[in-house]
Amino acid sequence: MRVIICGAGRVGYGLAARLAAENNTVTVIELSPDLIRQITTDLDVRGVIGNGAHPDVLVRAGIRNTDMIIAVTHADEVNMVSCQVAHSLFDVPTKIARVRAQSYLNSQWNDLYSRENMPIDIIISPEIEIGKAIVRRLNTPGAFNVVPFGNGQVLLLGVQIDEDCPIVDTPIRQIPDLFEGLHAAIVGIKRDGLVFAPTSDDPLNVGDDAYIITKSEHAARLLEVIGNHEAKARHVVIIGAGNVGTYVARELEAVSGMRVRMIEYNKDRAEKAADELSKTVVLNGDAMDANIQDEAGVSNSEMVICLTNDDKINILSAVLAKKLGANHTISLINEVSMQDMQKELGIDMVIDPRASTISSILRHVRRGRILDVYSLEQGGAEVMEGEVLETSPLAGKTLREAELPDDITIGAVIHEGKVLFPTPDLLVRQGDKVILLAERSAMKAIEAMFRVSTDYF
Repeated sequence: MRVIICGAGRVGYGLAARLAAENNTVTVIELSPDLIRQITTDLDVRGVIGNGAHPDVLVRAGIRNTDMIIAVTHADEVNMVSCQVAHSLFDVPTKIARVRAQSYLNSQWNDLYSRENMPIDIIISPEIEIGKAIVRRLNTPGAFNVVPFGNGQVLLLGVQIDEDCPIVDTPIRQIPDLFEGLHAAIVGIKRDGLVFAPTSDDPLNVGDDAYIITKSEHAARLLEVIGNHEAKARHVVIIGAGNVGTYVARELEAVSGMRVRMIEYNKDRAEKAADELSKTVVLNGDAMDANIQDEAGVSNSEMVICLTNDDKINILSAVLAKKLGANHTISLINEVSMQDMQKELGIDMVIDPRASTISSILRHVRRGRILDVYSLEQGGAEVMEGEVLETSPLAGKTLREAELPDDITIGAVIHEGKVLFPTPDLLVRQGDKVILLAERSAMKAIEAMFRVSTDYF
């Protein structure tokens, strides 16, 4: 596939790395010569210096023969115009734009993105994706990550394995027998900084991060059984009144019995948030000041969520909140090297905005009938949902007969709306949805598994 990426920032770089590694032809457009020099030195991609909204720059990038344009510059307007030009002048089949300003995303302006007006096929809003991830975490206490699949029927839970977990040192194949009637398929393990698809004989070790597929209705019981169950937070403090913080506060205001307070350093932004939110108490002050955190009630809070635009403020304010007595903390951190300090600093959950955006885009980039994708550990593995077509090598076979490679683990099969546990004798049929984890090395096998033949059209 031939792809043009507009923007060589964190998201653009991450996408280029993923797509180039999978033998796609990638060209990156970026105004900064330094960023172009870096990305073309590090990756097997072509670079073009210029504005991705300008037709002549797009022509130099090869827009006439491009299958997809992905516009992820820092400017919404550049992203939108890039897609408009790609459609109107060059008839590019697929156009994806990152749009951050919430005004552009208001439902009353949905007609803006029609083919007659501004024909963008997919709008990606990182703020909304991040906000949803935080709300899911608050609704599923005990898991450090919660991602829905199968229209919400299935959840991927990220769970830390400690010494009190009853399934430590137990081979994975024995775990379903220990929890009769409970859907708990361990599809991935992060150990020593690497995530992998486990075999049935692999045990869980203390210190592992386990990725588990379960039915949504089983999530609370599963977390309780493995010792990670917590009470839902009822007193939350949000640091940062930007788009993400305001979105999360608005969602939490709808929860009965929830108390939300917000700290914002910028006076104008604090006043704007106070006008937009009906139940949230907004304090104007420095979140790294212990007196301000104390005034916000951090010492009695179950959760402090740090969502400013500054990684250092998010890290330090979370550390201070823990020192003052907050039960749990979540920090938004852009810099990958700082994310690795999470456990040493005592931060319970890190939100990586780049990973959220890349996952949103990959679900539209993957070939075949890939319905949803979530990227783990900077692309070390992906959890995805795919539809089995008649042409799939899975169709009409049991999982044993399918002989899946070792770098793929299936977590659930959805047949006619019913979620099924992946046993060796489970028959996979045309139209079934399969939720699985695939290591980076398995992408070609995945595309073959869910490939679409020309007969499909």
